[in-house]
Amino acid sequence: MLRYVLRRLAWAIPTLIFVTFLVYIALRIGTDPVASYKRINPRASKAKIAQYIEVNGLDPNFVRGYFRWLGNFVTLDWPRSIKGSREVWPQLKDALANTIRLGVAASSVGIVIGLGLGVFAALRPGGRRDVAVNTAAFVGISIPPYVSAILFQLLFAVYWSRWFGSTLFPTSGVYPPGQLGFDLGLMLKHMVLPTFVVAIQIIAVYSRYMRSSLLDVLNSEYMRTARSKGISEARVLFRHGLRNALIPVVTIAALDVGAIVGGLIITENVFSYPGMGKYFLSAFGEGDFPLLMPWMVIIVASTLFFNLLADISYAWLDPRIRLA
Repeated sequence: MLRYVLRRLAWAIPTLIFVTFLVYIALRIGTDPVASYKRINPRASKAKIAQYIEVNGLDPNFVRGYFRWLGNFVTLDWPRSIKGSREVWPQLKDALANTIRLGVAASSVGIVIGLGLGVFAALRPGGRRDVAVNTAAFVGISIPPYVSAILFQLLFAVYWSRWFGSTLFPTSGVYPPGQLGFDLGLMLKHMVLPTFVVAIQIIAVYSRYMRSSLLDVLNSEYMRTARSKGISEARVLFRHGLRNALIPVVTIAALDVGAIVGGLIITENVFSYPGMGKYFLSAFGEGDFPLLMPWMVIIVASTLFFNLLADISYAWLDPRIRLA
């Protein structure tokens, strides 16, 4: 196992370099960082523009420019943002923390409820509860996040205020305007609506995945063999069925969690939630190259990490799987 992990980590380094090089080229072509700098700083002198090109690795030769940028990135000599000349890491750190907090909450709620509903439906295939779960999952998948987000805002803010005189849950931000210091209660209250908007899709997807996977396992030969040995149905289900049914689900979960780190762009934008998605939209809209490249590195690194985590989980869920 350790040998496999070390080998995967060794491969991750050239993969990370190659993918970020492609991203570097795409951002150079798609946003034109020099033109963006001139647009935001119209009075910048030629010396300032030349300095900006130098510190950001914007050499006309893409290969040379990329490795110059990479050297600055690895040594933590990050250039400041184009707009406002602000340090990149404090903004990125706050956005990442906010998205991880929202992503973990939504994923925990969504995956736990989704898997539970999938098991609930699979134990009585074709029955009423199976039909009910499948119908609800279909409806959940069919509703786009921006639609459910707006509906939640209307219900729990606009109409709730008309009915009861005050909103039940806030509809934007992490804290109310003017809030100073950490307040767990207020933060959780602001997270309720965006968490459930994201969780709706997760519940719908994982209930269907779990139902399908568990039905395949329950009808397999080794499950019939286990029952024929006189093992109780509950033990057959939990010790043999669920553990094997989770293997394909883990793959999807790892990819989804890695993608969540990239930012829940639609949900964060609707709720004005200052996470990675809103960070990206703001930086991309300004063509702010110093803000965009570190964001891309985090996305690629998180995807590679969670794929490795999924592979390791296989061996834990099914001892027959050996990672060489």
